[in-house]
Amino acid sequence: MAKWNNQTTENLLKAVLELKNVNEAKRFFRDLLTEQEICEFGKRWQAAQMLAEKIPYSKIEKKTGLSSTTVARISKWLNRGMGGYKLIIARLNHRNPAPTGRGLA
Repeated sequence: MAKWNNQTTENLLKAVLELKNVNEAKRFFRDLLTEQEICEFGKRWQAAQMLAEKIPYSKIEKKTGLSSTTVARISKWLNRGMGGYKLIIARLNHRNPAPTGRGLA
């Protein structure tokens, strides 16, 4: 199996960085991937976010339809991977902080 960190994947990642908004991302990823692949990546990302919120594996499996093996693998990458999941989760949480319960309701 070829190493994933190579010039071809570097070019792909540079292309992703050129995307300006969700609409562009939808168009690019739909041309690049099958609908099933996009859905699978979405489920993995959802699982990573749920794991970061300390949601139990069983609930994640039920909500996403992912296998326990896949959820465990995502947990491993979340906690001992390259930090990519945590980086983006932190950025998204910074932009959209959880409600504090203060203010007008």
